[in-house]
Formats: sequence, C-alpha cells, structure tokens
Amino acid sequence: MENKTCLNCGEPIRGRVDKKFCDDQCRNNYNYHQYADANNLMRRINHTLKKNRNILESLIPQGEDLAKAPKEKLVREGFQFKYSTHSYETKKGSVYTYCYDYGYLPLEGDWFLIVRVKE
Repeated sequence: MENKTCLNCGEPIRGRVDKKFCDDQCRNNYNYHQYADANNLMRRINHTLKKNRNILESLIPQGEDLAKAPKEKLVREGFQFKYSTHSYETKKGSVYTYCYDYGYLPLEGDWFLIVRVKE
C-alpha cells in the first residue's frame, strides 16, 4: 500500500485514504500560500480604490454634493488616477470617473469637480 504524505509539510498521513493533509493547520497553510498571490493583487487594488474614494469624500464639505479641488491636492493626498470603478458620460459629452459613489470631472487648468452620487 502506498504511503501518502501531507502536501504541506511532507509528513506521513494517517487515517482516511483520500486525505491530503495531516491536520487543519497544514491544510490552511497550504491553501493560504496557493491563493495568496492572486488575492494579494485584488486586495491591493481594492485598498487603492477605497483610499481614492475616501480622498474624494474628504474634499466635499459636510452637507454638500460637490466641490472643486486642484489636481495637486489630490496627488498630495495619494490619489491614484489609474484606479476607478466606473465612468459616466453625460449627454453633453463630459466624462465623470468614479470610485464607488464619489466621482470627479477634469476641468480646465488642472482642477477637478468632485461629486457625490445622490441616492
């Protein structure tokens, strides 16, 4: 009979014939490392999107739905323009770029109109 070894630590496995791991810790450790790289990329992107959203939110005064801000201020706060959740083109051709429920519209002179989606 073939002696199976744990996929994580290499120790001999006792018990059922179809077991792949010697215990829950080895199973969890193996799966964590299998999926860590793929999930890490998604985790970083989601973190960046949330950070962008929070920056946009912080620029709109309490009780208001829009504000203007210079590009320099957004960049200084750590805003990353290449990450967004979606965009919206108005009938006039203006394109708003959104991070969840907050968006921005590029204006002339490196200024941006920051908007909040009304519920």
